[in-house]
Amino acid sequence: MRSRGFVLGFLIFVAALIFYFSSQTYQEQSVVPLLRELLPGKPGEEMLSNLQISYWDTVISIETRGYYHFIEFLIRKFAHLFLFGCLAVATFRVFMFFRPKRIWPVVTWVLIFTGVYAAIDEYHQYLTGGRTPLLNDVMLDLTGAVMALMIYVPLFIWRKRE
Repeated sequence: MRSRGFVLGFLIFVAALIFYFSSQTYQEQSVVPLLRELLPGKPGEEMLSNLQISYWDTVISIETRGYYHFIEFLIRKFAHLFLFGCLAVATFRVFMFFRPKRIWPVVTWVLIFTGVYAAIDEYHQYLTGGRTPLLNDVMLDLTGAVMALMIYVPLFIWRKRE
């Protein structure tokens, strides 16, 4: 029973953390000043200068954004993958408490839930000043969910068979 409370608590924590970050303006959550302190010599700039990411019909690179803003972009997009991956795994665990006989319908419902939460999160960003809601971010969130479930679900199945 303690495990159920922990998993439900983790799900609520991750959902609340996502909501909290979406409530902040870009300026409030920018890590550029911190990056300037932590990375004074712009390490890896030469290697990263060859990297260009096409995102929402815009090329994102060191050349177009500058070193620190490019690093921040990578951190922000990784945060989407990571947080929504955590949300999907926690949701999967909570749904599995109902002991369904088949796992794959649960995975489908988890992806639906995660996608809806991602869309609501982007709408929440729309209501927050200085933020831009992007369909690409919803797709990125779902990618994080799929990646996390591709890792976690086989481990869950393997562990259940032992």
